[in-house]
Amino acid sequence: MSHDVRILATPLVASGFGLTGLPVTAALDPTDASDICRSWLDDPAAGIVLLEETMHDNLPDEIRKRLGRRPLPLVVPFPGPEPEAAPEHADAYIVELLRQVIGYRVKIR
Repeated sequence: MSHDVRILATPLVASGFGLTGLPVTAALDPTDASDICRSWLDDPAAGIVLLEETMHDNLPDEIRKRLGRRPLPLVVPFPGPEPEAAPEHADAYIVELLRQVIGYRVKIR
């Protein structure tokens, strides 16, 4: 019997993984993620589950314990994207972009 690789992530991350050709499921909230993981526990074809870390951290203890006691599916949490720190001012952001593109700092008045 062959086993599947499955990915469970937020919609933003799921769209990126969709480009790999692997089956990707997007969960909108922790309850949705819990329900999907619970269904995969009962699916003998589920082999490896790549699970976004924030979703893994929010799984109920009951599901995490069941996942930990079973050899399959093997659940591998992965870190999701981290929000970038927003620049203090739009001008600072534009100045930094220009510095990267043209190679020197400009002054905006």
